[in-house]
Amino acid sequence: MKRIVFLFLLLAAMPYSFAITQEVYVEGGNHHVQGIAYDPDASKMYFSFTDQFIVTDMEGNLLGSVRHIQGHLGAMVFDRESRRVYASLECKDDVIGKGLSDFAKGRSMFYIAIIDVDKVTSVDMDSEDNEAFKIVCVREATKDYHTRFYGCSGIDGVAIAPKIGKRGGKNYLYVAYGIYGDKERSDNDSQVLLRYNLKDLDKYAGKVRFGDFYSEGPKKPLAKYFVYTGNTNWGVQNMAYDPGSGKMFLFVYKGSKEQFTNYDAFSFDLSKRPVKRGLIGVEYDTSRHPVIGSWENQVSGIFFKYGSTGVSPLGDGLFYFSENGRSKTTGKQYCRVRLYRWDGEGFVPAGR
Repeated sequence: MKRIVFLFLLLAAMPYSFAITQEVYVEGGNHHVQGIAYDPDASKMYFSFTDQFIVTDMEGNLLGSVRHIQGHLGAMVFDRESRRVYASLECKDDVIGKGLSDFAKGRSMFYIAIIDVDKVTSVDMDSEDNEAFKIVCVREATKDYHTRFYGCSGIDGVAIAPKIGKRGGKNYLYVAYGIYGDKERSDNDSQVLLRYNLKDLDKYAGKVRFGDFYSEGPKKPLAKYFVYTGNTNWGVQNMAYDPGSGKMFLFVYKGSKEQFTNYDAFSFDLSKRPVKRGLIGVEYDTSRHPVIGSWENQVSGIFFKYGSTGVSPLGDGLFYFSENGRSKTTGKQYCRVRLYRWDGEGFVPAGR
């Protein structure tokens, strides 16, 4: 009996990375993958290919999809409790929205798409008037975009995590701004994170009507944080929280200002309290804000070439990362999802 118990404990203590799928390959269309999300309960993967949402099994077989999406569908995160995917959705009249939301004509708005994955039951479903695909307006980001505050170019990275400054507890949705990389600006060196109650977002969600700007959403986020990282191009592309290490990871397209190291990613300890202080380089905002920086709250830089086109945390330091490219055979954009682990200093393939 003792031997059986010992064997059980030994197996339970072993990393489970070898018991789960190491790699998933799927092809989309003309636009590259923006985000991925893993559903361990249904053994499915969810993909955002900019203008379509794709569902596959863990062998990459297509099970369902939503197309005809009005705008730029970006980073995603899966909530196991509600069985919904929360994804950033930009509907704007600029280089990002070209061909995706041309009707915007200066009236750009930003949304969280709330996708009920169990209602995506067939291939090529339409996003319009669909119970499976609803949207809620991120009014704070829309306001900052139109006032040109903090270098805001919209939104992208999303993550589900406890309240910043606490370890564990209730989960919230975090939404990160896209940030223009303009080297001539000084107000664009902090990443901006908004925190929302998931149920509040669900309450405001409505169906898509093409050509219409749905404006329902919380007037204000529960909190607005500034993470001083230095310059990036387009801000936080993807974001992930790992409860094992207690770290929030931010994945970016590296910046180009010479005074910064310009990392590919950043991390900070979620349990450490932000410090209220003024914002560096922001002359028009003299208020004190919750800031996570390189002093009391250490922000660490990471060199890692993946993460900006998709990451999905599994827990215990394990992550799925998107490795994207274009197929030489079909000409379509593809996503190869691979399993990595955080070793305390960087991300390494889980099989090593």
